[in-house]
Amino acid sequence: MPPQITRRALLAGLGGAALTACAGPGSGTPTADSATDTPPPAGPRVVTLDTAELDSAMTLGITPVGAARAPADSGLPDYWSASRLAQITLVGEVGSPDTALIRRLKPDLILGSQVRDAAHYETLRRIAPTLLTATTGHPWKANFQQHAQALGRQAAADAVTAAYQRHTGQVAEALGPSGRRISLVRFVENAPVRLYARQNFLATLLDDVQLSRPDQQNAAQFAVEVPADQIARADGDVLLYAVYGDPDAAGATATLASPGWQALSAVKAHRAFPVSDQLWFQGIGYTGANAVLDELQHLLGA
Repeated sequence: MPPQITRRALLAGLGGAALTACAGPGSGTPTADSATDTPPPAGPRVVTLDTAELDSAMTLGITPVGAARAPADSGLPDYWSASRLAQITLVGEVGSPDTALIRRLKPDLILGSQVRDAAHYETLRRIAPTLLTATTGHPWKANFQQHAQALGRQAAADAVTAAYQRHTGQVAEALGPSGRRISLVRFVENAPVRLYARQNFLATLLDDVQLSRPDQQNAAQFAVEVPADQIARADGDVLLYAVYGDPDAAGATATLASPGWQALSAVKAHRAFPVSDQLWFQGIGYTGANAVLDELQHLLGA
């Protein structure tokens, strides 16, 4: 059984009252004995401020006492079991946490990122030791390691990453050298159509299983935004798309019914697949990644 992490141990492990994005954990951080399928009976009281931090904690066997939800969603990502989600108090929206409620939860540790919560850092660190990684998404593997060290779960993290490496190898072998170019499209409320490029969570998964991308999405950036009348730029051999928020406000309803969408080669070949936004685009972490890879393998018929 992993030792209970006291507030003093957390402070020692974090190397002071709080961590910045670049700071590393101190030598006093406790370590876990092994990865477990269920939360350990004792552990730190953690609040997570985005879906990536939620995935890290849950993957490492720690159900947060509080978590922020995505603004366009009514709850937390549903790829987690309802029984675990029921234990978590919602603490506002990503980027706008309810710090008074977080204080009442008496956390031992708060996990977030500077890109979301730099403006709240001083308030948060007065509540509990606070780790803000620089950003989220693309550096998710490195962020996971920082989360694991702060949580005292390094041995568990090692088991998680080793299992993921085995999984990606199996998926890559099953898919084979098909040469199929995978297009990633996200419809977002009150925004242009978003074509995901190479610097994001999903792009790293496709790289890990050796799948290529359409030329329009090979840019070294997070995403390329295009107006709906330029949806032809979203084409690929396989097209995976999701909707964040209301489909009408995101333009998905109109675009999916448009002649431009129907003219895409992936659509005409019946290789355009809707996927869960909460899993594929918000499930930033190893549990989310493994679930995405399983669905990807199924969708590609391997």
